[in-house]
Amino acid sequence: MTHSFPPHHPAVPAYEDQPSFDAVPERARWRYKPRRLWRSRVVRVGAVFTLLALCGLVILALVREQTGTQGFLVGLGLAMLPVPLLMAAFRWLDRVEPGPWRNLLFAFSWGACAAALVAIIANSFATRWIATATADPAAADTLGATVIAPVVEESAKAAAVLLLFLFRRRDFTGIVDGVVIAGFTATGFAFTENILYLGNAFGEDQEFGTSGIASVTAATFFVRIVMSPFAHPLFTVLTGIGFGIAALTARRKRVRRVALPLLGLALAMGVHALWNGSAAFGPWGFYAVYGAFMVPAFGLLTWLVIWTRQRELRTISGELPAYAAAGWLSPTEPLALSSMRARGLARAYAARSFGPAAARAVGEYEAFATSLAFLRHRARRGAVGPDFVAREQELLHHLWQRKEMAGPALTYAARATGRVWAPPPYLDYGGYNPYRS
Repeated sequence: MTHSFPPHHPAVPAYEDQPSFDAVPERARWRYKPRRLWRSRVVRVGAVFTLLALCGLVILALVREQTGTQGFLVGLGLAMLPVPLLMAAFRWLDRVEPGPWRNLLFAFSWGACAAALVAIIANSFATRWIATATADPAAADTLGATVIAPVVEESAKAAAVLLLFLFRRRDFTGIVDGVVIAGFTATGFAFTENILYLGNAFGEDQEFGTSGIASVTAATFFVRIVMSPFAHPLFTVLTGIGFGIAALTARRKRVRRVALPLLGLALAMGVHALWNGSAAFGPWGFYAVYGAFMVPAFGLLTWLVIWTRQRELRTISGELPAYAAAGWLSPTEPLALSSMRARGLARAYAARSFGPAAARAVGEYEAFATSLAFLRHRARRGAVGPDFVAREQELLHHLWQRKEMAGPALTYAARATGRVWAPPPYLDYGGYNPYRS
């Protein structure tokens, strides 16, 4: 698939205005008004976060009822420890094209409130029903942990990834986005679950008078916070990878776009079931599964995500020279934008020379240029919609507004990092190469 490159015009492109509400006939307003109200961003955001807040209040009451006030406070304090580290790790992976914080906060809140609430209610109901039907509570607990819990919990967490994939499609561009969103969702879920487990362990220690290293709280903290803080993120990241590959798949391949997320979800459920069922392999089953499967799987996924991030940088260096040839970018900008070190140097140069506002403008320029490169890359794969041209023009408009400040900063960064620019021989300029004499 080939696309013509928009010509370079310094004038600000014109955009057509949307029809006003006053232009709608009086008889049709009763039908148009609710739709217009729901399309309001404030109304949608308010409705979503009101729902999440209600789920949070309910889950708070349920956890406090099970753990007691002291157990809840202890569990809350201990469960918070890995959260900043996990969030920082996933945010670091997203440095090439950082997603909006509102999406990540929604994902974390969904995992901590909505998904956790669904899991607690569904798991408890299913376990009680199985115990009543079989008259064997021990078998019901085992079946609930190894079969019911993985299906319920991974489905509840996957709902956040699905919602962002459907309604924030512009921000969901590939594998890294799927991994980051899934990671934030699972981090929120694990946070609430750890409060429950640690709070119950503290209550058990209070009942039997145990404390110190020999306490149940210390053992639970070691297993869940020290050894396996990445467990839930590891499971749900498989779902995120499925959605990320689907985002890169051509729109005409509908079966593949549906099957890939479902395959990722099935793998997440399977790995989760293996982890929960490790105790069934004997007293050393947990350590065997941890060492033989979880650690290698974590290392493999970490390598995959870092490799994907480097691939994103190569996409930038491969796609943006076309816009440089059309006159929208300077020749040195594509290689500067494809280096994280050069990006940082450009922002630092702008801040040092012109102040924080200039550094912010350079950062926005880098973000818009990255989005432009990824948009062009997805267009080549047939994974963009009919709004491609409008989106491309919008991004170029944003770039042109910030070019006066960002251009010199990126040129300085390219020279400071020794990135010598040369025209890629594989680019097709429509029969004309401005760099060929």
